[in-house]
Amino acid sequence: QERRRAPPTDKSGKFAAAILGNTEDVWNELLPNQTGKTYTPTTMVLYEGGTRSGCGSARAAMGPFYCPIDKKVYLDTSFFQEMGQKFGVKGEFAYAYVIAHEVGHHVQDLLGILPKVQQRQQQSDERTSNQLSVRVELMADCLAGVWAKNSDSRFHALEQGDIEEAMNAASAIAASRSPCSVCF
Repeated sequence: QERRRAPPTDKSGKFAAAILGNTEDVWNELLPNQTGKTYTPTTMVLYEGGTRSGCGSARAAMGPFYCPIDKKVYLDTSFFQEMGQKFGVKGEFAYAYVIAHEVGHHVQDLLGILPKVQQRQQQSDERTSNQLSVRVELMADCLAGVWAKNSDSRFHALEQGDIEEAMNAASAIAASRSPCSVCF
């Protein structure tokens, strides 16, 4: 059942929108300065239960993901609750890091990395394809770290344990997912 939401009015939706806006501020400055390329913002689709994406069906159980076909981040905000219940990860920075990770995939896409990886995956055996997926995920984690470093003074001060919580979130989420060659 598809239920897209209007602009967020709930706490978690407003939080997700604020983090997305902050990632735009960071990447609007960093990407041109570092690569000479203009940052084109992604769109975030907040949904409940399930929706359709350019990459196919999106279900809450999949967790957040970036679809390079329609260049959108998909997030069922109940995932933040699941992070605490299923993975024992709580805290606004950990939640923000998850969003920044998905935006990191968008940055990879803008830089032409995702299309190259997908092409190599199509020409590779399963083992090599999975290794490439892991590398893409690690790079998105790195880009989320770049965001964190550059948003700290603009958005909020990092607190003791924030980085550890984000790393725990990334590790727990990665361990729960199977490699995916279409969505990231």
